[in-house]
This record gives sequence, structure tokens and C-alpha cells, in this order.
Amino acid sequence: MATEKARVSMPVGVTHLKYSNRVVLKTILERSDGGLGLVGERVVIGGWVRSSKEVTTKDPLPPSPSPSPPQKTDAGTGEMGPKDASFIEILQSRIPFFRSIMKVLGGGNYNHFRENSEQGIPRTPPPSIAFLQVSDGSCVSCLQVVVASAIASPCQLLRTGTCILVEGVLMQLSELGKHVIELKVDKILHIGTVDHDKYPLSKKKLPFEMLRDFSQFRPRTTTVASVTRISNALTFATHTFFQNLGFFHMQVPIITTTDSEGLTEKFSVTTLFGKADKMEKPTTIKDTEGVSLEVIKSAAKEKAKLVEELKKSESNKEALAATLQDFQKPNEASQLKAREKSKPATSLKANKVNFSEDFFSCRTYLTVSGRLHLESYACALGNVYSIGPRFRADCAGHVAERLMIEIEMAFAQLEDVMCCADDFFKFLCKWVLDNCPEDMKFVSKRIDKTRIDRLQSMIYSKVEKITYTEVVDVLGKVADQKFEVKLQWGSALTAEHLSYLVEVIHKNPVMIYNYPKGVKPFYARLNDDRKTVAAFDLVLPKARILISGSQNEERLDILSSRIKELGLPREQYDWYLDLRRHGTVEHSGFSLGFDHMVLFATGLTDAVDVIPFPRSYAKANN
Repeated sequence: MATEKARVSMPVGVTHLKYSNRVVLKTILERSDGGLGLVGERVVIGGWVRSSKEVTTKDPLPPSPSPSPPQKTDAGTGEMGPKDASFIEILQSRIPFFRSIMKVLGGGNYNHFRENSEQGIPRTPPPSIAFLQVSDGSCVSCLQVVVASAIASPCQLLRTGTCILVEGVLMQLSELGKHVIELKVDKILHIGTVDHDKYPLSKKKLPFEMLRDFSQFRPRTTTVASVTRISNALTFATHTFFQNLGFFHMQVPIITTTDSEGLTEKFSVTTLFGKADKMEKPTTIKDTEGVSLEVIKSAAKEKAKLVEELKKSESNKEALAATLQDFQKPNEASQLKAREKSKPATSLKANKVNFSEDFFSCRTYLTVSGRLHLESYACALGNVYSIGPRFRADCAGHVAERLMIEIEMAFAQLEDVMCCADDFFKFLCKWVLDNCPEDMKFVSKRIDKTRIDRLQSMIYSKVEKITYTEVVDVLGKVADQKFEVKLQWGSALTAEHLSYLVEVIHKNPVMIYNYPKGVKPFYARLNDDRKTVAAFDLVLPKARILISGSQNEERLDILSSRIKELGLPREQYDWYLDLRRHGTVEHSGFSLGFDHMVLFATGLTDAVDVIPFPRSYAKANN
């Protein structure tokens, strides 16, 4: 039976983790008194060093009493003897005696002898104190941790990223400033050192572009940590909102046989390629000079990377011009294209693959949307929702894996689901402001000064509802703005169109509904005009579509016609059509891009900066 480890008695108002003796820094630093009420309390804290400094002192801070190490027993008497002294300590204690003898015997040569002799004796470093700013990720603020050199060598503690677990007493700072307390350490429980030269966060204020290459360390930065806590709050808010309304949470499959929206670029799931690799030996295609294709690819990538770095720096235009000229040389590019064309065709092309030999005995994909599967449960339980990853391979400029919040409601029409989407969005905005005040102050200071005001305005603003046809009419009458893509009825609205509509015309979020059937998924309910479908988008400032939803087609004949009209493989949707054959009902739902909501809440602009481990075209590093 495991022995329960001793715990430090926790002061009132301070929270430690149930399965650890460690105190969460948020419960100390975000108290109304800043922690002053805890002065004199003994705590254990752990975290990572954000910044540090070392101050040399005349008198080191004496360590608090701790159990003495066992003393050696005299073999003859059995009595406890003094602790063994080191050779250096003995030598240093005898220096005054040696000096007296040498001064008498050496005469004038004494000073010369003193210089030579003292060079060989190691000097004890002067006493010092390490001041560490430590974060455990629970809040924006850091706790100042004070460690005397008599307790631990400063060289082990000062590096940014060092992990420590320490015990000590909370003390009031002599000079009150941003913080009012610090921890005076008297016991070191753990030190996790870093390799300063290889640790990417050793440099201060790395740009987001560089941090993207080190997703394993990004959460240790103040900004990404704040974004993560806001993301966590939004997840909790989602469950709170729907659970309070009686929705049931469920998971939809990641692997599916169905194209959930029809005609989307999907990721295929197969084990056949792995089997082929085992059966056939890999071959390397080489050019006429014996240079492998992989070497050419690698060189091209390195040059492309160098071009991007030079563009960002803007410090050496000559080097940039030379690199661009070298990169655009026709010989290497043409060789690469020629080798690509000369590759033998793989025997595993989709139209020739025998999927009956595959793991699932049929063709499968990573899911694009979970709404079709949610319908199955909505048509049994009433109202359901799901939070999970969705995948798209149709756009190299966007992330391939996104987190989506999707709901489905039985006995609900388009107007019902539009109202639900409006309420949900405003609930999320209010939840973040109420539950992440310090993080919102930080992102407003570092990222977007208007962010708090923007979220507050969303809570109380009226969402304008306008049909697609009305949008086309309104934008068609705009005289002072020439759009790059001319808008015609039936075409998709571009980011430029949406931006002008939301930011210039309405200056508020806009909900656009009744889209042409050609720009929305096949399952959206066909309206009486036979040209539009009961689908909607909630559009926010900065041309961001946050929520897309629809009333789904409950009529078997019309849904079957839509599948045939679009040329979709009917066999993929037989299970879905069964819901119309047996106990069909009006139902509606929507999908909210969770990563886009985090972007809106924080003021960041790129989804790769709010997704913990982003996947995009040619980038999946861990």
C-alpha cells in the first residue's frame, strides 16, 4: 500500500491541487488583497522561471532550520563526532597560521609567495540571492520567489524555463508595487534545468511566426497561456449554456463513410499504402547528375524559408534580391518539375484501389462535419450538441484540423435555430468577460486595446437579420466602393463583401439567411421558391463567419432529388435517408467555429496562434 506523503498545512483561502501538495498561484495572486492576508503562511509552489536576476549580498539569507544530516559515529567510543570537513575548508582555516610562519621566514619574499600560493586556492563565490519570477500557468501574474545561494546555487535557477518546486514562507515586500508579497524559500524540492543555447524561449519577445515552429513550448509564453485559459473558459461556457437548456452532449465519429457536406475535399483514411510500402522496396528517383529528388526538394524549401526570413527582416535588400534570383533559376525548378512528372504512377490511385481489402472494407474519410450524425440522436433525444475536431483538405491557406461546436434540435425551424445561435454567441462573450478578467486585461494591453469594449458591445447589440437577396441589392447600390469580385445573385459572398456589409453599412453583427441552394450543403431545406434554402451565417466584424446553420430537409423525395442533382453517391447516404423514411421531423442546427470564437475574444488574427497544435498544408511537425 502506497504511503501518503506529508502535506504542508494549507492556509485558509488558498487552494492546492487534490493530488499534489502544490498551491495554485492564482489563489494567492488574484486575491482581493493581493495576497497580504497570507503573509507568514508556509506553502509549496511549483512553476517555470519567466525572468530572474541575481543580487550579491554581504550577508546571505540564513536557511530555516531543517533536519541535520546524520553525523558519523566514532568507531572507538561510539559517540557522535563532528561532521567531516572538506580539504578546502581545512586549508582555508589554516591560512592565517601559514601566513604568520612565512612572514617570519620569508622576509621580503613574503608578498610574492602570498600571491602565488593564493592563486591555487579556489575562492568561494560571494553570497547572493536569486530573485525569480515564477509562473505555474494558472494566471497572468508571476510570484517573486527568493532563493539564497546557501540553499541552492543561482546558476541552476536563473535560466528562463527552469522548472522549480519549492517550499517557503510568504513575506510582504518592503517596497509595494505591482505585487505585494514574495516567497522566501527555505527548501528546494525539485529543479528542472534547461539548455540555454537550445531552449527557444531564452530569447525575449519572440514573434508569433517563430513560436509556431515550437508548439511544444508556446504555452509557456504569457500570451499563449492567456489564450489557452480563455479557450478553456469558452469550452466550459459551451457546456454550461447547452446543459442548462437541457441539451445532451455526445461525440460524433471522426472516421466516416459519408461526405457530410457534399463535394468537399476530404482526407481519406486507409491502411493500404502502409501494406504497399511493406511489399515494395522504396525507390529513389535521381536526375542525370545523380542528385536525388529529395535533395532538390530540400534545397528548394530551404531557399524559400530564407526568402521569407529576409522579407521579414527588411535589413538586407541586396541579399534578398540575390536569393530571389537564385531561387528563380530555371534549371533547378525545371528539374524538379521534370522529376515529378517522371515519377511512376502509384498503383494505389483512388479509382483503382480495392477498398474491400482495406481496414474498414470500404472507403472512409476524416469527417468534415458532425451534423448528419447529430441528426440521428436529435431525432431520438430532442436536442443534442457536440464539440470535436473536423477536417478539411480543400484550402492550403487554412488549418486542416479545426474544433467545431455543433448542435441539432428536433421540432425546430430556421428562426428557432437563428435565435439560439444569437443567444449562444452573446452568452460566450459575457462569460469570457465575467470569468477571465485578468486575461482579458492582458490581451487588451498586448494585442487589441478595443477587445473588452468590442465584447461588451456584442452582448447588448442587436444582430441585424437580412436575406441573401437583400445583401446583393444593398451591395449592388454601393457607389463609393469598387469590389474586386462583382457580386451577382447566386455567387458566394466574399470576405470583401461581408466586411463592407458588417463594418460600413450595419456596424454590427449581421445574420444572413435564405442563401441560393448552390452555395450551401445539400441537406439544407429547400424553400418554396425552389431557388433558395433555409440556411444562415452569423457574420462578425473583420469579415469572419462565426456560425453557419440551417433547417435541414426532412422530406425524403426532395432530399433524394438534391443528392441526385449534385451527383453524390447515393449509397453513402442510405443511412441518412432512413431518418426521413422512419419518423421524420423538422429539425435545425448550426456549427460554430470554436477557433474563430477564440480569435474574436482575444483579438488575434490567425487560427494557428490559438490552436494548440495546428495542422496546415505541409505542416504537421508533432
